[in-house]
Amino acid sequence: MTHKVAILGASGYTGAELVRLIANHPNIEIAALAAERKAGLSMAQVFPHLRHMSLPVLCKISEIDFSDIDLCFCALPHKTSQEVIAALPKTLKIVDLSADFRLRDPAEYEKWYGNAHAALEQQEEAVYGLSEFYREEIKSARLVAGTGCNAATGQFALRPLISGGLIDLDEIILDLKCAVSGAGRALKENLLHAELSEGYNAYAIGSTHRHLGEFDQEFSALAGRPVKVQFTPHLVPTNRGILATVYVKGDAQAIHQALVTAYKDEPFIEVLPFGEAPSTHHVRGSNFCHIGVVADRIEGRTIVVAALDNLTKGSSGQALQNANLMLGEEETAGLMMAPLFP
Repeated sequence: MTHKVAILGASGYTGAELVRLIANHPNIEIAALAAERKAGLSMAQVFPHLRHMSLPVLCKISEIDFSDIDLCFCALPHKTSQEVIAALPKTLKIVDLSADFRLRDPAEYEKWYGNAHAALEQQEEAVYGLSEFYREEIKSARLVAGTGCNAATGQFALRPLISGGLIDLDEIILDLKCAVSGAGRALKENLLHAELSEGYNAYAIGSTHRHLGEFDQEFSALAGRPVKVQFTPHLVPTNRGILATVYVKGDAQAIHQALVTAYKDEPFIEVLPFGEAPSTHHVRGSNFCHIGVVADRIEGRTIVVAALDNLTKGSSGQALQNANLMLGEEETAGLMMAPLFP
């Protein structure tokens, strides 16, 4: 059976990544591509690397007939996404890649994103889209909220350790290095080559990064009490990838075994042999997440390192993985391509 999908926000990085991934899917057809400012252009004009594909011309969202669409990917900015989704047909399956439906408490959304939630009815039905941990809920969901790419990386490293009671919940330090594509395709002065290259910097230091809302929500629910991690992201002059270095108090061998057990049947999560650490080079362009565990020289302390591609496993690949679950397809369909190296 062929499923017809629409991609809203197709002129951004995550939209283009969705097109690239769906090209390998045996049972999904792209029926509509929307990009308000680039309506009327072909995808080849916007993304020349996709010129070999036969794709619909970019259009405005208002021009799409959703009656023939089985599922819609929404790759729009936050605030815009909730307004658009609220106006879509109530029976349409949706995978949202923005932040608009990730936080279950509307007050928390307003706290972290600075505006009141405008689609409370849809918020109530949204399922958090971390596929490996919400698989059954996603299968029956109409609206799935994709996670933040930083939030996904940190959760893959930490969720089994928190739920297993293996670490000190008050002593978690999460240090992330993030590629520039995570900031989107819009022109920004600090992302110009001359401003970004040959160095890297910490940003949103302390308590301002919006993905902290996801960490607070998910880790506290797992632990049954409030959990707040120390989290600092760093912007590095690379195109793709996130590397999370997590410092915890707990036995390294037990932590490694817990991760091996938790992910032994997961097709996209690879736990490395004890003592090895991953690289973003080894997951680039793929839907895989690699996790390594190393014992610190200080007894009772452990370093967990996780790497994934922010555009694939951290966003569009995760979105397609969720869509597969929602449409009754094999979860891995269109997603088993090997990483690109070097």
